[in-house]
This record gives sequence, C-alpha cells and structure tokens, in this order.
Amino acid sequence: MLRGLDLALACAHAADDVKALDIRIFDLRGISTLTDFMVVCSGNSMPHLKAIVRDVEGKVRERGSDRALHTEGKAASRWVVLDFVDVMVHVLDEEFREHYALESLWGDAKEVIWADDHEN
Repeated sequence: MLRGLDLALACAHAADDVKALDIRIFDLRGISTLTDFMVVCSGNSMPHLKAIVRDVEGKVRERGSDRALHTEGKAASRWVVLDFVDVMVHVLDEEFREHYALESLWGDAKEVIWADDHEN
C-alpha cells in the first residue's frame, strides 16, 4: 500500500499524466497535524479539474492505495480536496489557486522536488 512520500509522488505523477498545471508537493511533517504531505495543482477548466481528480484517485488505487478517505468539493466549486490521510491533494482552478495562495500558508514547509523523479 502506498503511504507518505510514495503516495504523494504517485499523486503528482497521476496529475502530471493528465496535464495538471504547476504541480507542487510540500512536506508538512513536523509542521501540520492534518497531514504529512500536501500536493497542490491546477486545472484550466471544469472538465480538466474533473479529469485531474478522477485520474489521481484512479491511478493511485491501481498502484495499491486505498481510495481517498474523504473528498471535499466538486469541479464546479473550482476547488477539490482529496484526503488520503497522510497526503492531501488540492486541485484548484488557476484563479482560485492564485487568490487563496495555499503555498504561502505553508511557507515553512520543505518543497519536494519530484519532476525529475521517474516513476517505475
């Protein structure tokens, strides 16, 4: 079963496969009690947001992860959160992402460099 960093990486790669924009992973261990890792990405339309959410959940399940414990929001709300317990995936419309600036809320978090990591 995927957990922690492996799950965060799998989520980022799944989002990348469906062309999510500006995918970032933050290590929140020791900073937040809510989750260990946060993945943030953007979509440029409602169909794109739906595809990102669908593919992230589907592809990580194919790799052995449980489905998200909780999902908050829908593509129509322009912000969807997939809660995998130790990883939270935020899928936002580009405008919402700029407005809410989640990355700045976790300024103390270390960013995980993942784009050069090649998935097996």
